[in-house]
Amino acid sequence: MAAVRILHLHSSFNSGGQESRTVRLMNHFGGQAEHTVLSAVGDALGAADAIDGRIKISFPKDAAPSLAGMPGMGRYRRLANYMKKFDLVLSYNWGAMDGVMAHTLFTRSMNLPPLIHHEDGFNHDEIDRLKWHRNWYRTIALQRSNALVVPSKKLEKIARTVWHQPLEKIARFPNGIDTEHFNRRPQRGSFPGFQKRDGEIVVGTIAGLRTVKNLSRLVRAVAAAGPNIRLAIVGEGPDRDLIMAEAARVGMIDRVMMPGFLRDPARYIRLFDIFALSSDSEQYPISLVEAMASGLPIASTDVGDVCDIVSRENRPFIVPRSDEDALTSAINNLATDAALRETLGAANRLVACSQYDEDTMFARYRQLYGSAMKRADFARQS
Repeated sequence: MAAVRILHLHSSFNSGGQESRTVRLMNHFGGQAEHTVLSAVGDALGAADAIDGRIKISFPKDAAPSLAGMPGMGRYRRLANYMKKFDLVLSYNWGAMDGVMAHTLFTRSMNLPPLIHHEDGFNHDEIDRLKWHRNWYRTIALQRSNALVVPSKKLEKIARTVWHQPLEKIARFPNGIDTEHFNRRPQRGSFPGFQKRDGEIVVGTIAGLRTVKNLSRLVRAVAAAGPNIRLAIVGEGPDRDLIMAEAARVGMIDRVMMPGFLRDPARYIRLFDIFALSSDSEQYPISLVEAMASGLPIASTDVGDVCDIVSRENRPFIVPRSDEDALTSAINNLATDAALRETLGAANRLVACSQYDEDTMFARYRQLYGSAMKRADFARQS
């Protein structure tokens, strides 16, 4: 069959949970699809490093209209006209919403391809309250999209009650991973400079170094949990200096490891004894599922669907977002009880393997995308 031409609209294509899922879907589709990625931040393309070299993909800049800019009919028309040469348009999160609006305004007059929008969560400015003007804009822009994909129950509820999307249009697809890939020993040299002294416990996390992840909270919680606990933060982003400053302030600068972005978490994640999240906002974090598939216990703030994702046994260690002392206590209790860590880790891996394997996720996306394009050959597993 002829390869389908897919246009991806991103606010940024740097490494993150949503971008990681997109790349894994690209690699899964293989030669059945050709991809074009527009990023509102033109040089934010870090996730491209994980794309299989055999995938046909392009990142046009001057040859394509920008996703960034002031709203206006001329700009919407240019975006819509660019969509005409594709078989499917996939848009992601608030930063791509102008593209969604352009599609809604011109899809009938220009006979545009189907558009499927994906929402994975919110930035720091919408943690406590969603912005009314964004809700209004989404409600209008999504009117003629073919589907809205969300990973979590909370986002599904927001889509129905706040963005006024019909239930039949919403597809809730939990994020999946290759669970067997995470059933492996750490690879030597996979975490540069990793240190662990006798009797020491390592709390690890994988996150973009952004305000919404509130990694300074995790620094303080680990510092208070005990002097024999080290903290490993894998990721890159603008808050690196702020996090290190907080570590210096609480006297644990020598117990924080920040190697930057590291590819393939399965190579190093089992170096951690505990996986932790300190975010102010999440929906369905892929890193959490990866940690569960690796047999790790979880200490986390109660954000998004985290409490529903982890095993029943692990739920007491998912604590209110505003209760930093509770996060400290959760980390301390896990750090001081090796048997408990092993029990929770085993329960988490069982849940991950039974509920969050990527084959189910791939099949769902194939069916959705194939149906939108009326391509039964694409909907079938290759």
